[in-house]
Parts: sequence; C-alpha cells; structure tokens
Amino acid sequence: MRIAIYAFEGVTMFHLAVPQLVFGEVTGLGLAEGWDTVLWSTGTDTITTAEGHSLGGIAGPEAVEDADLVVIPSWPYPPVAVADPLRTVLVGAHARGAGVVGLCMGAFAVAEVGLMSGRPAVTHWQGMEELAVRHPELAVDDSVLYIDHDDVMTSAGTASSLDACLHLVRKHLGAAAANRVARSLVVAPHREGGQAQYIERPIARPDSGDPLAATLDWAMARLHEPLSIDELASHARMSRRTFVRRFRGTTGTTPARWVLARRLDEARSLLETTDWGVDRIALACGFGSAVTLRQNFTAAYATTPSAYRRSFALRATARQVHRPSVHEKEKVPEVCEEAGGTHLSEA
Repeated sequence: MRIAIYAFEGVTMFHLAVPQLVFGEVTGLGLAEGWDTVLWSTGTDTITTAEGHSLGGIAGPEAVEDADLVVIPSWPYPPVAVADPLRTVLVGAHARGAGVVGLCMGAFAVAEVGLMSGRPAVTHWQGMEELAVRHPELAVDDSVLYIDHDDVMTSAGTASSLDACLHLVRKHLGAAAANRVARSLVVAPHREGGQAQYIERPIARPDSGDPLAATLDWAMARLHEPLSIDELASHARMSRRTFVRRFRGTTGTTPARWVLARRLDEARSLLETTDWGVDRIALACGFGSAVTLRQNFTAAYATTPSAYRRSFALRATARQVHRPSVHEKEKVPEVCEEAGGTHLSEA
C-alpha cells in the first residue's frame, strides 16, 4: 500500500502527521509489508507549516503515479480554489483506481474536483455549512466521523483523521491489525458517535422587542414541563397558526424541534456538569423517562448519554459539579443510587 500525502503551504503539522503516524505504525509493528508513505506537492520541494516550521525533501506529483491511496490531510480555511495541477493529479489518480481521501477540511478539495457529486460527505463541523453551500450536490452529514465510498473518503474535523486512518487499516488488514495500531498509539480503535456531539449550535432568537423573545425565555425556564405548541402560542398571545408561522420565520425551525433541541442542550450540560443519574436528567429536561432521553440523544448525537458523559464530564479536582438551585430541587424528584441501577424515589 503506497500512500501519497499532499503537503501544502500552511498545512498544520498535526494534520500532516496523522496519516504518516497511523500508516507508518503498520510497518513498524510488522503487520504488513509495503505500507509506505510519501509527502508530495505540486509546487516546490519545501513548504512552511502553519506553525512556521520548514519541511524539505517533498516529492513532486510523480510520487502519485504508483500510489494506491492519495490523501489530502487538510485544506486552507476559508477554502481556496484547487489549482489546476492538483486537480489534474487527483482526477487522474481516481480515474486509474487509486483511492482519494479528504481528511478534515480536505473534503473541500475532494468535492471541488468533482469526485463526490451526489454522494454523502463530511468535514469539520465548522466548515459544514459552507461545504453545503458551495456544493449543493452533496449530502452533507454531521452525524458521522467519516464516510467511506471505497473510491473516495471524507472525514470530520481534526482528531477524526485518526478515526478515518484507523478505519482504512481495519478495511485493508482487519480489525486485529487496527486494534494493535490503536493500542500502540494509545487511542480508541473505534470511537462512539459522530461529531454532532461536538458541534456548538447557537440558539437563533428574535430581537428583545419581539413578542417571541419573552416566550422563548419563558420556555427555557420550563423545559421540565410539557410545553405544547398551544401553551407556547398562548404565552405569546397569538393563534396557533400565527405562532407557528412566526416561530419558523424567526428561528428557522418548528416549535417542537426547537424545544427538543433545547432539551437536548440542557441534557448535555447536566451530563457534563452534574453527577445526576440519567433518570433525573430526563425529568429535569422534560423527556419524562430515561428511555425517551436515550432514544432522542442517540438519534441526535449518535452516542448514548452515558458514553457522552464519559467523554465530556469534568473529572477529579477539575470537576465542577452542578449544584441544583432550590427551584430545581423542587421540580426534580430525588434520585437514589443503588446497586443494580438508578431509580426514582417516592416524593
């Protein structure tokens, strides 16, 4: 397996190092022969990384001629146009059967040269919206860490490059080999979930003078309650039909979806900052039961509440435990932790 990794002016050392490290470990551990990596560029044989380090001895486009895999490890952001020499190399490599991989923002380059038309793609969540705008022919997916179409592959942001490269080892050499590489690098052989759990989604809200603003604040303070559309419309002093129309025009979504998103945001916050059980968090966020919370959480973030907590909760002395207010204590039943699971106590 000969892997040609594109090195460009201003690339970060991390993005450039990840495929070299993962694929190099295959050879280092004696898992397969011929897994060689080479850095190449369409310009000079020396580049300067984003960190200001100079890298020399970089091969030219001829290094791609016998490559089985061509990797674009990242891409400038905001995205720049793909120059004709690089376009020619990528399209030519793909045409002769080489796999083309766009890691992180590298998805922009792969999409621009026309190798992804009509297929799902993923990139760093910060560039997701722009990728969708620039390439409406793509089905942009924020719920996964990588998407492999066999001939073309894209991955989510930054550290997801590790997941994608480990996937390629697993694909070609099997799970046992990928697990050995992962153990050697001290990373998870397969992470749960997708990058949706990392995305910061700002809450679209109306101006302070808009009648909806007060209703949104009112709803945010009552996420533990049912919050039907009729209740929201009544608080805003609008008919149901007018309220739904105004709500969508202001927030870009429906009242039900907005409430669900806020409940999930609150659940994430409580998972990160409290030691409450899932049952208690479900009640505090208005899901009614742990089962309903888990179903919605998994659908939104491709991971479970427990797995999310393991990834994001603050630990040891750095942990900041949420201290519920008197209001929260009144509205949320006490939760008793016992051997065998968590259950709600009688109030």
